Amino acid sequence: MTESTAYPGPTSRTFFSQRLRLHYVDWGNPDAPPLVLLHGGRDHCRSWDWVATALRHSWHIIAPDLRGHGDSQWSQSGYYDMAGLVYDLAQLVDRENLAPITFVGHSLGGNVGLRFTGVYPDKVRRLVAIEGLGPSPQLIAKESEIDIAERMRTWIEARRQIAARPPHRYGSVEAAFERMQQMHKQLSREQAMHLTQHGVLQNEDGTFSWKFDNYVRASPPYDMTRAQVAELWAHITCPTLLVHGADSWASNPQQDGRAAHFRNVRVVSVERAGHWVHHDQFEVFVKLLQEFL
Repeated sequence: MTESTAYPGPTSRTFFSQRLRLHYVDWGNPDAPPLVLLHGGRDHCRSWDWVATALRHSWHIIAPDLRGHGDSQWSQSGYYDMAGLVYDLAQLVDRENLAPITFVGHSLGGNVGLRFTGVYPDKVRRLVAIEGLGPSPQLIAKESEIDIAERMRTWIEARRQIAARPPHRYGSVEAAFERMQQMHKQLSREQAMHLTQHGVLQNEDGTFSWKFDNYVRASPPYDMTRAQVAELWAHITCPTLLVHGADSWASNPQQDGRAAHFRNVRVVSVERAGHWVHHDQFEVFVKLLQEFL
């Protein structure tokens, strides 16, 4: 039996959460322990294909598209708050009977996974977050100095600008691919093309646009407080791995003090890696992941 016959590609499935039809891919191997991979903002579930391929022999891998992303439905209001994303994850875990589960999340997905685990610590065995702690303490402190009325005005204006600007249309997949490479120069051609092919949809006029809802660009004007988020982190009981890209714009949680809120945590900074550690240093990341899991 060939590798492709024994292990075909992922199967697309759907579930419902707060009236939204949400999509995920299932990589098979249902008798193995479940592993959920959560992508970052303006990304999609097929961003994990390389990681899933490397781990599928030992794990039952589930990779969802967050609401407003990939092949999941968009919020009718265009409002994407963290509470709603955590609710969606709770729905997936409960409806598919996945608990106890292991999570690997990148950026926004890591943030969602961390908060879910703080709410339901008994449902998670191990947790990996790639730059998923959200804004640095310095940035949060700076934002907290802005009056709430001003934050609301900024958010309203941002949404109005999005409403006035339709999604960009590309004449071909190749044109979208070129844009992907411009925005993410660290990606190889293979990576950029793969992410583009699974990240665009064809419009009725034959052009192509990114699948994610433009409204995900307008972050909600308020969220849990820093203290409340730290309280959730303190509730996490499972072994936790926080991965940081040494060349990333994100703050190192070991140096900025956020790692201190976790009970059982390890922080690893990966050299020659930016925000997308799992793409920039794939082999290093997979080895680190396999050792931890």
